[in-house]
Amino acid sequence: MTFRLTRALPPDDTAAALRADVLHGLTRTPKTLPPKWLYDAHGSELFEQITQLPTYPVWRAELGLLRLHARDIGEQTKARSLIELGSGSSSEKTRLLLDALPGLHTYVPVDVSESALRQAGQTLLIERPALSVHALIADFTAALTLPQTPGPRLVAFLGSTIGNLLPAERATFLTSVRALLAPGDALLLGTDLVKDESVLVAAYDDALTAKFDKNVLAVINRELGADFDPDAFAHVALWDAGHEWIEMRLRSLTEQTVKIPALGLAVDFADGEDLRTEISAKFRVQGVRRELAAAGLTLEHVWTSPGQGYGLALAAPSRAGTRTEHATSGSTGLQAKGLPS
Repeated sequence: MTFRLTRALPPDDTAAALRADVLHGLTRTPKTLPPKWLYDAHGSELFEQITQLPTYPVWRAELGLLRLHARDIGEQTKARSLIELGSGSSSEKTRLLLDALPGLHTYVPVDVSESALRQAGQTLLIERPALSVHALIADFTAALTLPQTPGPRLVAFLGSTIGNLLPAERATFLTSVRALLAPGDALLLGTDLVKDESVLVAAYDDALTAKFDKNVLAVINRELGADFDPDAFAHVALWDAGHEWIEMRLRSLTEQTVKIPALGLAVDFADGEDLRTEISAKFRVQGVRRELAAAGLTLEHVWTSPGQGYGLALAAPSRAGTRTEHATSGSTGLQAKGLPS
């Protein structure tokens, strides 16, 4: 096996991006922060714990679908290169895909965390000595330049992470992914589907998720010398039915001023004022189809987990005059009309 690491981000890019996002987000109305700043090392540990909660079925639902259909995905794509966006340190899901691609030559994990990428590479070095790994330190929400790898290529974007992007950001992201794909390549996209409001809110409204949400304040305190008091904010999870997304917010419990010395900034919060830290959009199959089509991608197969309300979509670059789709359900064999739409 060969392991190669390429940095597509300047060494100080993360620090500069944090400063820019905090300055922009905390001086606007309403106040917002991008969800990526929830995920430092501690935040990532908290999120791993969240995925095991009985009220948070997303991780288990996607894992279950991959256990059932990874082989189908491998047979349909025949990928020789697997590119995983937001790979982290690589999980059981990654291994299911690796095992389902017998002709796989190269795995390209893409993440902003160098330590996570090195950990994944070292582990795979032991487990799969014949595999070539070319890790890429990059922000997958920006334009990507992928290393040269043999085709066909399968780009995997799992965990319904796409739901953290606003609609315009999703359109830009999907268009940029389409630009990476040649004929014969494919995109595997994980999407959490719309379900009952009480189920959705319960997945984001618990003590552990509150710690995770407040972790963004610890990140800003540590990196920018701010004086946020996490106890002066309450975690709030709301379902926005109009946009069909969950919003995580931090609500100020009092009128207060937070100082951020690294930015020369003082931020006033009114009593009850919210800071939005994440959206998590939920999808319908028809909506996924439309968004993919707008980016030049054709939804070819979709597997769903009816009990969990989760979907895995396999899409290919669109060709003029061809629009095919075959929808199946993860365990019941339901036709497309039985899927959320």
